[in-house]
Amino acid sequence: MKSRALLSRRLIPALLCILAVLLSACGSTAPAATNSNSSDKAPDDKQILIQPITGRADLKTFDPALAGDIPSINAISKVFTGLVSLNDKLEVQKQLAQSYEASADGLTWTFKLRPNLKFSDGAPLTSKDVAYSIDRALDPQVGSGVASTYLGLLKDSDKRSAGKVKTLINDSIITPDDQTVILKTTQKAAYFLEALTYNTSFVVERKLIDKYGKNFTDHLDEGGGAGPWKVQKFEHGKEIVFVPNTNYYGAQPKLKKIVVPFYKDSQTAYQAYQNGQVHDTGVPSSLVATAKNLPDNQYHQVPILAIDFIAMNYLTKPFNNIKIRQAFALALNKYALAHDVGKDANVATNHIVPEGMPGYNENLTGPMGVKDTKGDPTQAKQLFEQGMKEEGYTQATFPQVVFTVATEGSSDAANAFSAMQQMWKNALGIDVKIRDTDFNTLLDQANAAANNPKGIQMWYADWYADYPDPQDWLTLLFGNGAAKNGMNYGQNKNPYAAEQQANQALMVKADANSNNTERMQQYNTAEQALINDVAWIPTAQEISTSVRKPCVVGVVDNAQGLTPPDDWGSIYINNNSTCANVSQYK
Repeated sequence: MKSRALLSRRLIPALLCILAVLLSACGSTAPAATNSNSSDKAPDDKQILIQPITGRADLKTFDPALAGDIPSINAISKVFTGLVSLNDKLEVQKQLAQSYEASADGLTWTFKLRPNLKFSDGAPLTSKDVAYSIDRALDPQVGSGVASTYLGLLKDSDKRSAGKVKTLINDSIITPDDQTVILKTTQKAAYFLEALTYNTSFVVERKLIDKYGKNFTDHLDEGGGAGPWKVQKFEHGKEIVFVPNTNYYGAQPKLKKIVVPFYKDSQTAYQAYQNGQVHDTGVPSSLVATAKNLPDNQYHQVPILAIDFIAMNYLTKPFNNIKIRQAFALALNKYALAHDVGKDANVATNHIVPEGMPGYNENLTGPMGVKDTKGDPTQAKQLFEQGMKEEGYTQATFPQVVFTVATEGSSDAANAFSAMQQMWKNALGIDVKIRDTDFNTLLDQANAAANNPKGIQMWYADWYADYPDPQDWLTLLFGNGAAKNGMNYGQNKNPYAAEQQANQALMVKADANSNNTERMQQYNTAEQALINDVAWIPTAQEISTSVRKPCVVGVVDNAQGLTPPDDWGSIYINNNSTCANVSQYK
């Protein structure tokens, strides 16, 4: 969440593409499925899909244990797979697992693997490989910033990630035979299978890691994964080329190659689309009107489970004061940001849990009971003055506020941040300094802010659903000791810390509640408390705005923005004349 941030997906993870307009440019498959008979399928030498990554000079990582951003996760999900995955309806599907069952107390899960599984190099894949991969993700020497988030339910995972035990194998990860994996958890959790769909559980080939160490991802042409694709070539800063994995256990891809070039910004990628150099890309807001008029239904908008938000560190001044946090939230006109600045590429929201997710609370309000997404500048000014008085600030002594963002060449993002800056100036009289950095630096700094009074002060990010459960939006991000709690909700010494800790306990109670109606009500209560304390300032729910050549057939849109491994057997290029030029990749 998929870290699942920063105008990208799961900043934290991972949580994160710059604004929603770039989601498809990060490799998502946004358009709706096209019904077509495969008899119109183009010849094999044209079965090449060119699908760019925009706003990135390179992948942050190709290691499933480390990834927390959508571009990396999208590449990883082609090459690697795990016991289970999500389908286009965000339902759990069996992948490497042929079956699974839980014990009566919900603390032990037994998975039986499909027979005759192989890595892409033909080497056998057994339960020992599954155990090694999950255990490795928690190894402190691997240095994953996301593994403890998604594998934290495993018994003694905290000890493993802290280096207090050398392995979880034969502890909470047991392999009684080559076809069986047993996982033991510390608590009953309704979302355990959903958490296992995240890439930290994906299986990697040990012999490649033993041979190359942390650089194994530069040698994925030799093997490494068991997904539908394998890497033919990876030129850092230029492109990744994927070809079908002939040892894949599922339906073979109809495409013969996927080329993923890197583009520095959305405008350049869109021009490449117009020039017939790529098959799909995101649409900059300034070009939406033009894109809508493209023939053959090339323009697509798809609501996704992603929230853009502003985070503030409770351990840094002035954001240790609740009223000042509320003032910053209510000073923003989110509707104007989405409609006037963003040209409706996103939808303004006050929610942490997005619409379309289980547990969405239609009755939730913003801070101080403000329902309108236009904010309340008058009340913001009053709260700001009260907070200033409580802290003994004057305009002259008010701490400098540095707002860290990553525009990554996006003029849309730059315009949005400039508008926010002016809204704070108009309502509060405060000059907020914008610090523009690269995406990877912002992601690292946001992760490093947890329990860090010297950490990043205020930043912009987004969060994409890793799996369709409110736990992925609440406990996972704001829970006690959550690795992604860079906001330091509940882990501060402020007067309201005890109330926040009680809310964290409520989230944990909801996580294990088998009464789904009651469980969702508990999450609703927890979310409202988070909004009241401005744990986040949610600004918008994202919409994937993209264009795709009509020759691409079989793509199914989904709210996660990723292509499930089973889908690749149905995606192909047809003989439509409106297509991209693939001659250079034959």
